[in-house]
Formats: sequence, C-alpha cells, structure tokens
Amino acid sequence: MLEQTRIADNGKPRLVIVGGGFAGLELAKALRHADLQVVLIDKQNYHTFQPLLYQVSTAGLEADSIVYPFRKIFEEQDNLFFRLATVECVDTDKQILETSIGYLRYDYLVIATGATTNFYGNNLIEQSSIAIKSIEDALSLRNTILTNFEKALQIDDEEQLNSLMDYVIVGGGPTGVEIAGALSELRKHVFPKDYRELDFVKMDIHLIQSGPRLLNGMSEEAAVKALEYLERFGVKVWLNRRVQSYDGYTVTLDSGEKFISRTLIWAAGVSGAPIKGLRKESILKGNRLQVDIHNRVSGYTNIFAIGDIAAMITEEYPQGHPMMAQPALQQGRLLGKNIMHMLAGKPLQAFTYDDKGSMATIGRNRAVADLKVFKKEYRTQGFRAWLIWMFIHLISVIGFRNKLFVLMNWMWSYFSYDKGIRLIIGKKHENVPVEAVTSKTVV
Repeated sequence: MLEQTRIADNGKPRLVIVGGGFAGLELAKALRHADLQVVLIDKQNYHTFQPLLYQVSTAGLEADSIVYPFRKIFEEQDNLFFRLATVECVDTDKQILETSIGYLRYDYLVIATGATTNFYGNNLIEQSSIAIKSIEDALSLRNTILTNFEKALQIDDEEQLNSLMDYVIVGGGPTGVEIAGALSELRKHVFPKDYRELDFVKMDIHLIQSGPRLLNGMSEEAAVKALEYLERFGVKVWLNRRVQSYDGYTVTLDSGEKFISRTLIWAAGVSGAPIKGLRKESILKGNRLQVDIHNRVSGYTNIFAIGDIAAMITEEYPQGHPMMAQPALQQGRLLGKNIMHMLAGKPLQAFTYDDKGSMATIGRNRAVADLKVFKKEYRTQGFRAWLIWMFIHLISVIGFRNKLFVLMNWMWSYFSYDKGIRLIIGKKHENVPVEAVTSKTVV
C-alpha cells in the first residue's frame, strides 16, 4: 500500500491528528517544539469558532469573522504539515490511514473528529430540518430565514403565510436558547423595517425542550432566568415535549400538539464521529470512543482520542466529559505534554477536568453565567453576565482581524439596533414549494 499524500518521511516519529476543532488545534499547538512530524488532516482548510455559528445564521456576523485558515495558524510551526482531506478508514494493524487524497502512515494517531448532529434515527426530520454544526449550515439557515420573508410578501393565504414566518427550534441547550433569543431580536428590531408589508405580530418562535427545564448542565437559577428572559422576549417555550415527526410543513409533538412551519432548526443533540476501522468494543453509546485517563483509546497503545469524540468514564462523569470547548481544549493541551513525556520516557499525567463553568446569552443585555473562579462558584444573570459572555467569546476568537471585526459588528448592532449582514448568498433549505399568489395586474 503506497503513501500518496506527498509527505516525505524525515526519520522522526509521525503523529497524525484527524480533525482541527478545539481539541485538535490545541494539541497541534502544544506539539510545536516536539521532535515529531505532525500531520493535521481536516475536511476544511480552516478552524471554525463554533460558539458563534448562531450569530452567522441570524445575520449578526460575517462567516469569515469566525473562521481562520489552518495554514495561517501554523505558518511558523515547521514540524506541522496540513492536508485538506477526509479520512475514509484506518488500518490499525498496518498503522495506515486511508484518506480522500491517498494513504498516510502513522506512528501515533489522534482522533479529534468532534461530533455530528444526532437525529436519533429519524430520517425524515434529518432531511427536513436545519442543524447548525458548520459554517455551511449557518449560512444555509440565514439564507432560508431571509428567503422565507421574501416569499411571504407574495402570499395571501393565512396558513401559508404563517408557515413561512413561524420558526420551531428543537433543543433547549445553549444553541437553541441563543438562536431563539437572536430571532426574537430580529423580529423586534430588524424585520419590521425590512419587510414593512408584513405583520410581525404573526411571527411565532417556538422552542421545544424534551426535559422539564432549559440549559441542562447549568444551575437551576440559570435555567429559570433563561426561561424568564425568553418568555419576556415573546418566545413560546414548550417543556417536557418531544418532536414526534416533521414533514417539512407540520411539526407534530408527542403530546399531540401541532405547529405549521417551513423551518425547523434542530439543536437537540450530538453524536460522536468515529473513524471506520476501529474495534467495535472501543465505541460506546453515542458513538464516542472510550478512552483511559491519558486519552488513549481502549484496546490500543498508540491511538488517542480527544474532545467531543472521547468518552473518559469516571465516577464524576459516568457519561464522559461534557461535549463542550473547555474539555476539548484541556485534553488537547495535556495530550501534547503527555506525548512529549512518552518520547522522553517520562510518566504520563492523568487528565483532570478543570470545570470553568458554562454560559449562554439570550439576547440584548441578557445572559446567564455559572462560572468557577479559583474553585469558587460564581453565578450571575442579566447585563453583567452578558458582558462576561461577550468578553470571553471575543478573546477566544482566533486572529486579531477576526477579533476586531467581531467587536465592530457587535458595537454596530448594539448602538444601531440593526443586523447589517442580511444577504442571501449560496444555498438555502427549502421544504414544501411555495406557490406564490401573485397578480399580473400592474400595481
């Protein structure tokens, strides 16, 4: 089996990282001084700051403000090679990856493929809804929202009109809550100016949550406040409900309630994205890879997994660590140190998650934050939490230019009550075709 990726062996051990999300990126940076040949493989040529995808989808930010090219990030890291490719499978006996651009040998393999949207086996919902896991998803949702209102201008039928103006969001976690809040801001401040002929009192935003509260994983105080803010913004929150079916037009809940909407936004769950060829015994429920305290995949000595794909089962985290940015960053950082220790023949350090807390923003001047500072819990809501949320996300965006553009967009939106990126460019998601009711009479 010949290697075809044109990365010449230089006599050093080769470590291949599959996935350039938070975990893979942090690991690659941690290995900048390692005596290794590091190869990073990703299906995109850029890193995406996923926590702000919802702002791209609701016209708050440009797409290029939250992405950054891998080659720019690692332009001064001589031991790293980047390849734009998808991984098809792995041969763990021969230590070879099969990719879309050829075969690649490895000495150490790190799987940081993250997670994909979990539709829980419902193919119809998967085909008809919109998830937000990538820049393409976010742009598709933005295009769909704006196109819906352009079409609504041509509709006389009340039900057809409502189907275009109403939105159903499934999932009461941070993503669902933040999208609902952003849509409510657009409904109040932006859309009435753009589409003056439409009555936005008729625009309903439904948020469906399967459990008895929002923001699982955060404090009860944060959940109560988030619900209060959303209801104050006019979002209709439905707790203890599950979406039973969706055909692109009618949303049916397990309670029997039904909504009419052309746009269902799916933020209800994620599943790991393992590589084909790994032993089935290593893959747990939710398609996550079982790893030990050093992030080594169960059953292997030279294969590791970090980030959302990794399930490190402990007494404190019986389902594995939360699938969020902080565990991924910390695992990537520590694995970098441990690999250096392996090469030097030193003992490895066990991973211990330093929980820094969670945050979610609900809209203008409204957010909830459960923070842990110096091992002390600090909870706040409202304007203060909103400022903390903005500061932490701003400093986490990669690249000075991106930080500047994000800050400028936020300031413009805050003082002008406007979202300036209302452009329909590229693909959109379209369910039931709309038969525009138009008149050929000149008006």
